[in-house]
Parts: sequence; structure tokens; C-alpha cells
Amino acid sequence: MTGTWIAFEGGEGSGKSTQARRLAETLDAVLTREPGGTPVGERVRAVLLDPSADIDPRAETLLMAADRAQHVSSVVVPALERGEVIVSDRSAYSSIAYQGHGRGLPFDEVRSISAWASGGRWPDLVFLLDVPDDVRSARMQRDHDRLEAAGAAFHQRVNAGFREMAAADPDGWIVVDGTPPPDEIAAHILETYRRWSRG
Repeated sequence: MTGTWIAFEGGEGSGKSTQARRLAETLDAVLTREPGGTPVGERVRAVLLDPSADIDPRAETLLMAADRAQHVSSVVVPALERGEVIVSDRSAYSSIAYQGHGRGLPFDEVRSISAWASGGRWPDLVFLLDVPDDVRSARMQRDHDRLEAAGAAFHQRVNAGFREMAAADPDGWIVVDGTPPPDEIAAHILETYRRWSRG
């Protein structure tokens, strides 16, 4: 039996973490995240998000890949093999958006590294929580981690990257307006997932 892997993607302040948690709770699914999701991954996450860390973009990409390799092998694959639904807050697509579009590294190289790290496994379905730049900025009025503090132009490139990936794969990605109230968004996502799962 094969399970289903659902990933939530989006820029900072999009609401994806909230909606990933809500869908996982509703479906009684496994909830996980990247970076993180494993004891090793949480340690990598702490380094990646440390505001005081000066990390080269290529090193950042490789740290993300290391986290991903551990996450997919020890959390994602076992859940899928058990036939479960697994909901992930981010996936390899975030590397393409953040390190490719955001940092300006070659997309093909970032994708290749991510694919190798995940053993060629990609989410079955991606929900992209999309919000305008002004909404994103308003929601980020707090202490920023290293990626959140990367600057407005960086985050605009990241969001453009997500939108580009969604447009290129309309069967695998579902774009969701992240501006309505959370309850409304959650209901829309659940209904959309149920339609998708019925084929």
C-alpha cells in the first residue's frame, strides 16, 4: 500500500505552517517539516536559521539537502510505506525557490541536488499559499530568523519562483489565496484535497 505526500509551500508569512497543521489534524495525517522533522534535521535547522550565521549560498543548499536526505529516509518514506497521508511544511521545492530563485544559484543544480537527497521522491500534491508582498511584510513584524531577514527583494524572488513552479505544473500544484481568514482557507483546502483524492 502506498500513502500520499502533501506539501505546503509559500513564502514567509503566507500561513502555510498553520494550514499544514490544520489539514494534518483533520486528516489524522503525519505532520512534519523541512528543515527539521527529525532530531538531526532540527539541529541543521538551528544552524540554517541562526541570524548570526554567515552561510555561503552553496553551503546553505547542501545543508538543506542534508536535512532533506535524513527527513525523507526516516520520516516520509516509512509513512508512505505504511499507507499513511503525510503532510509536510515545505519540501524540496523550497530549495528551488529559496536557493535557486532567491539566492540566484542555477535551478538545475539545486533541483538535481534536491532530487538526489530525496532519492527521487517528490510530493504527490503541493498547496501553494500565496499572499501579496505587502501582506507578507505586515505579517513579519517580529524578530526575524536568518532567512526571514534576507530582504524584500530576496523574498520577492522567492515568491516569484513559487508562482513559476505552480504555473508549470498545474496538475501537481494548487494555488491558494492566503489572505482570507484561516478557517475559510482551511475549508477550501480540505474540499480541494478531497476532490483531488477522488481523482
